[in-house]
Amino acid sequence: MAPQPPESLVDPLNDALVETPPGRSVWVAVSGGLDSSLLLTLAADVCRKAQQPLRALHVNHALQPAADAFEAHCHALCARLGVPLTVARVTVEHQGEGIEGAARRARLAAFQQHLPPGDTLWLAQHQNDQAETLLLAAMRGSGVRGLAAMPYRRDWQGITLLRPWLAISRDQLAETAKAIQLAWCDDPTNDDVALDRNLLRHQVVPLLEARWPAACRALSQSARHAGEADELLAGYASEELQTLQGVDGGLDVAALSLRDRPRQRLLVRTLCQQAGLPTPPRERLETLLDQLIAGRDAQVRVTWPGAEARVWHEQLFVMLPLENPPPWQASWNGQAGIETPLGPLALTLETDQPVTLRWRQGGEVIRLPKRGRRAVKRLLQEAGLPPWQREWVVLVMQEEECLGVVQPPATLMWRADGVRFR
Repeated sequence: MAPQPPESLVDPLNDALVETPPGRSVWVAVSGGLDSSLLLTLAADVCRKAQQPLRALHVNHALQPAADAFEAHCHALCARLGVPLTVARVTVEHQGEGIEGAARRARLAAFQQHLPPGDTLWLAQHQNDQAETLLLAAMRGSGVRGLAAMPYRRDWQGITLLRPWLAISRDQLAETAKAIQLAWCDDPTNDDVALDRNLLRHQVVPLLEARWPAACRALSQSARHAGEADELLAGYASEELQTLQGVDGGLDVAALSLRDRPRQRLLVRTLCQQAGLPTPPRERLETLLDQLIAGRDAQVRVTWPGAEARVWHEQLFVMLPLENPPPWQASWNGQAGIETPLGPLALTLETDQPVTLRWRQGGEVIRLPKRGRRAVKRLLQEAGLPPWQREWVVLVMQEEECLGVVQPPATLMWRADGVRFR
């Protein structure tokens, strides 16, 4: 009789099943290594008994000659287990970050592309991985969120990421894999101590465990405590933000400035997290907070990778990085559906001759019903539209006459006297 895996590995998988809604699938991210191959093998049995649909996803980074061998192993393993396999071949592009960070970004993009919203992805990270992640965060000088390392559960882009084995040691996984005679692929890059995580794994952590045998468990426990603290702080900050935010989502700068600096940092980071944006690095955040005392009309703008912040009318806004509108104009026959850089235009215009759609260039005027000729620039200011949004409106022009100002897909801001939109 084949040896059975220990309950300490199976029970967390049964517990994880409740995180997947009825009718949705469980996925396992399988690299071909020991950890993920074992996770998929045990998940296949658990899901079969629970009658839960199970699928596997392999991301081929094509970063080393052995990549195709990993993929072949995943095909063979999934065929033996009867688990459908999806292979995502990605290109790892460096954008001023290390190879590990670039590969992680490529994996997340693959997850988003291949997993339907509502499904759950199980990841095979374990206690030792958690300890290494905490140490890496500490070496970067991270705060509470970074020291929380990897969460057990993360809801991201409509899918749920779960790490059922965060409390399980690497040694226990290895012992189980050998006991059930599991086959896996050893990644040769795991021995490269030029990579930070490998240096910790092969040199630093063994030294710690030689002095403190329970070092990884203790570090993992510290990460869990930091995670709980981060959740509490985020909850308190979210409640406080509700008292500081206006109807348009901006943050009251005057009220924010009355808080002490640590509280300001927490509130701005939480604001970014609520918007699904990266939080600013410490230096950029300090620059932003220093500029909060700028005058009412100052065009404050602070950027960092993946996001930016602007202050306008004594309110702080965080957003995706904005660029100037690309050169564009198009001839329009007045029918709905024409494509614009902001999406298809759902409005129709009653006209006997084509008109032109284009960005605002400056100096345009429009003759409004009962209001006469008005400068489009002044109308946008009076409407309270933030300066960075005023360039992203579409003008409907007939030669030099402005017939309307619209925001696709269906917002008509102003129309000229006698002109009919539907």
